[in-house]
Amino acid sequence: MLRIALIIGSTRTPRAGSHVATWVHSILKTRSSDSLTIEPLSIADFNLPVYDEPVMPAMVPAMKQFTHEHSKKWSAAIASFQGYIFVIPEYNYGLAGGTKNAVDYLKNEWPGKPVAIISYGVHGGSKANEQLAESLGIVMQMKVVPTKVLLPFAAGSDLMSAVNEGRIGDASLKEWEENGKKDEILKAVAEIAEVLKLEAKVEDVLERKE
Repeated sequence: MLRIALIIGSTRTPRAGSHVATWVHSILKTRSSDSLTIEPLSIADFNLPVYDEPVMPAMVPAMKQFTHEHSKKWSAAIASFQGYIFVIPEYNYGLAGGTKNAVDYLKNEWPGKPVAIISYGVHGGSKANEQLAESLGIVMQMKVVPTKVLLPFAAGSDLMSAVNEGRIGDASLKEWEENGKKDEILKAVAEIAEVLKLEAKVEDVLERKE
């Protein structure tokens, strides 16, 4: 089985991130059988400070090694997966600093792997989604799948409780279901599976030629 990390992005309201990620994970469990095992992974659990290593991430592990335990644990965790699904909030029309810091901690663990991005916020987190896609695709050389899922909060009390309390209300969940967000999430993970399937075929062809 291929391991896919469901990465819960950094957030000022941990309950909101956990709630959205749990909802996303419950949807992923309904998909038809495939070769993917999806495992939640919260950035907050690694307690990463602003990057504090004396070596550039691009130099690890070929020329240097990480010195701090938090860096080593984060590197080992990310390297163990074959693909990723980010679930991220948007703050002030942008990507949360903690998520960007966690991504930038590493360099050689990311390239070539497929990744899907699911964002949430007042307008669905479109700016954060776009910024993370560019960072992962251009800088980290990852294969960002085309389906980018945006989850906007429902207007009214749902919006206020999400922003002020980190609580995702029933109205938002209902709107997401009615607007086809479940199908978009399943489509995004299917695109990850297709990338990995194609890579496996290429590797098989190359091995036969050797």
